[in-house]
Amino acid sequence: MLSDVMEDYLKAIYTLQTEQGPPVSTSAIADALAKTPPTVTSMLGKLEERGLVAREKYKGVELTPEGETVALEVIRHHRLLEAYLAEHLDYDWSEVHDEADALEHHISEEFERRVAEALGDPEVDPHGDPIPSADLTPLDVDDSTRLDDHAVGEQVVVTRVSDRDEEELQYLSDAGITPGTRLEIVDVAPFGMVTVRVGEGDREQSLPEAVARSIRVVPATEDGTEYGTEVEG
Repeated sequence: MLSDVMEDYLKAIYTLQTEQGPPVSTSAIADALAKTPPTVTSMLGKLEERGLVAREKYKGVELTPEGETVALEVIRHHRLLEAYLAEHLDYDWSEVHDEADALEHHISEEFERRVAEALGDPEVDPHGDPIPSADLTPLDVDDSTRLDDHAVGEQVVVTRVSDRDEEELQYLSDAGITPGTRLEIVDVAPFGMVTVRVGEGDREQSLPEAVARSIRVVPATEDGTEYGTEVEG
């Protein structure tokens, strides 16, 4: 049996691997989990002993196949729980992350199966993050880009937003910026504000650079759909 903390580490390493590729540095893990580097180093030693990570001296760690399977299972639990809380228990999308964090380590496989069935086996959670399949197949490579990497005049569709900051999610919700929303880049200020036109109307919204960085997008298509999602206007 793995501890909740060990599973949190594996989940964090998997996320970092998908974002920046392996190996993942100790400092990156420390930042992601708000831990000190010595604490992280100690835990990585324990995970290596259990065959869950492989360490490369002075470079970082990479999940072993066994470690990846554990990480995918925890991520599946987390994202299914977020979807269930939002869809069936009327939680706001800004509230579900912490609740799912508390529950993800403690649900049975039968409970997971029933939640997935009740939701119709969704592919993404309320924030647009992909939900691993029941067979825990590794997730596809994410071909989205950050909103703040785009230039004035480009039109994009939101695919994912970070679920880490409750106030930020509420801010985006109030602005009407959720997965499936079409955006046009109107202005990029030299000191960090990104202004977008939301949907097909004339409403504009200025986003701090840190918020724009947390939004993942893909180029908008002519027919108003992307990845099978109806674009919000």
